[in-house]
Amino acid sequence: MSGILNGKVALITGVGPGGQGEATAQLFAREGASVVVVDINEEWAETCAKRIVGEARFARVDVAKESDWNKAVDLCSKTFGRLDILVNNAAIHKTASLEETTRLEFERFFQVNQLSVYLGMSACLPLLKQSKGCIINVSSIAAANGSPNAFAYSASKWAVRGMTRCAARDLGSYGIRVNCVMPGYIDTDMTSHVPEVRRNAAVAATPIGRIGTPSDVAEVLLFLASNAARFVNGTDVVVDGGLVS
Repeated sequence: MSGILNGKVALITGVGPGGQGEATAQLFAREGASVVVVDINEEWAETCAKRIVGEARFARVDVAKESDWNKAVDLCSKTFGRLDILVNNAAIHKTASLEETTRLEFERFFQVNQLSVYLGMSACLPLLKQSKGCIINVSSIAAANGSPNAFAYSASKWAVRGMTRCAARDLGSYGIRVNCVMPGYIDTDMTSHVPEVRRNAAVAATPIGRIGTPSDVAEVLLFLASNAARFVNGTDVVVDGGLVS
């Protein structure tokens, strides 16, 4: 490893086993960052922290609750005295069309996938102003076009794209970069329930000819978090093997 994040502190949400959040946390730590990992499942957050080689802390955080975000920011401040990188990765997914989506389900997607991104950026802003840090919001290729049978999920991920672009304009004067990553079909627990016929169709339609891995996404997040991306702001990076190209 080259240590391109030496001296940095990163806060990463949604670190379930084998997912892109956990892969990102491990990669950032290998590259020299101190890492704070949070998840609504405390056991998952603790397991992720224990697997990291380097400085790592964990906390149970419901990303849809402002008070929990304040707790996460306090952990960064009291433990490391700074925050340089925020990765808003936590999300939920369910296959459901408009007709099948209830108001309660839609509101839950709004809370976890959209409101959480606002709450995270808002809560972390004071520390990020001090460090001239960066924010990386994880959206989806479902926000690149109309994704069938994923009405609430797609709507929430479109919102993440919009918030990213607005925040990039608002926060650029503070030296804070805000970018968005849009993964395609990635082999994680979130996509494990997708019907096999749809997964096979996605592979067939992908020029690279395979499902993505969490490390495929983590490597892109690493670039955006590093000084190599110092002039990259307000953009979407699609990580899908060419599926929506």
